[in-house]
Amino acid sequence: MMMQNNPLKTSSYNFTLPQELIATHPVEPRDHAKLLVYNRQNDSITHTRFDQLETFLPKECGIIFNDTKVIKARLYGFKKSGGKLELLINRPLDAHRVNVYIRGKVKVETSIAFEDGFTAKVIALHEDGSRDINFFQDDVLLRFEEILPIIDKQGHIPLPPYMHREDEKIDEDDYQSVFAKHEGAVAAPTASLHFTTEQFDTLQKEYETASVTLHVGAGTFKPVDSEIITDHPMHAEYYKISPEAKALYDSDKSLLCIGTTSTRTIEFHARHQEQLSGEANLFLHPGNKPLRVNHLLTNFHLPQSTLLMLVASFVGVETTHKLYEEAIKERYRFYSYGDAMLII
Repeated sequence: MMMQNNPLKTSSYNFTLPQELIATHPVEPRDHAKLLVYNRQNDSITHTRFDQLETFLPKECGIIFNDTKVIKARLYGFKKSGGKLELLINRPLDAHRVNVYIRGKVKVETSIAFEDGFTAKVIALHEDGSRDINFFQDDVLLRFEEILPIIDKQGHIPLPPYMHREDEKIDEDDYQSVFAKHEGAVAAPTASLHFTTEQFDTLQKEYETASVTLHVGAGTFKPVDSEIITDHPMHAEYYKISPEAKALYDSDKSLLCIGTTSTRTIEFHARHQEQLSGEANLFLHPGNKPLRVNHLLTNFHLPQSTLLMLVASFVGVETTHKLYEEAIKERYRFYSYGDAMLII
C-alpha cells in the first residue's frame, strides 16, 4: 500500500481504498460504529465499538468538541439565460460578501435566481476556482445571517462529493452532531457524528468538557496537489474559543480533541494565544506537530488530504499507514459517515 515514508512528500500519504468501504450512510444507531483504539504507549490496537469509548479514555483528560452547525449550503439556481447552476457556499468573508463554489460558467455580474425572489450576483472570480457573491431578497442586499433562514428552506445538506448521491431528509439529522449549536459549517465535524445525546451527556458528567467553534469550509475536502506538503496553501476557517475551552487549555490536564477541527482550533490558539477568535489556517503534519493536544478522536480520511496528514502529526507516517491497513483489513467504513479511531 505504501510507497515511501518521507513525511514531507504528498505521495507518502497515498493509499488504496476498496470502493465498498466508503460509507454513504451512517450506522444506526450512530454510536454502534466501529472504533479502532491505538495506544501509543504500548503500540497496541484494539477493535471495539463507539459506545465503549469511555472505557478507553484517559481518566483525567479534558475533552474539547466543535459545536459548529452545518448549514444547507448547496443551492440550485438559474442564470438569466436559463442555464442551471449549482452553488456551494464556502464561507462568509464579511457581512455581505460570501465565498462560494459554482458548478457552471459564470462571470462577474452574472445573476443567479433561486426561489421566491432570492437571488445572487457574482462580484469576483478567484484562481482557486471559488467565486465571491452577494445575496439579495427582492433586490435588497442581505447580510450573511439573513440568508441562513432562507437557505434552511431552499438549500440542501452539502454531502461530500465522494458519497455520489443526493441528500435525503434523514441527512438533516444524520449529518449534524447532537451538540451542534452555531450555524456556519458547510461540512460536518465528522468524529462528532457518532455521539448520541445519552452518551454525550454521560461524557459531560464524567469529564471536564468545553466547546470551540470552527466553521468547517469546503476546503477541508481539497486534496494536497503540491509534491511537497508544505507548499500546499492551507484554507482558512472562522473559529472561536469559549471561556471554558480557554480555561481547559490553560489547565494542566491532558486534552482530548473530538475531531480534526477542534484539534486545529486548539493548536492554532497554541501558536496565537492572544487570539480567541478569528481565522485559523493551521496545517498540522509530522513537521508541525501538536503542541497542546494529547489525544485525538477522528474518522478515517481521504488519501493525500490535510486531515490524514494531521493524523500523521500525532503518530507519524509509518504508523498512520499501519493503522489504515488494519482498518481496511477489518472492513472499517471510511470518511464522513464511516467508523472512528481513538489515538491515546
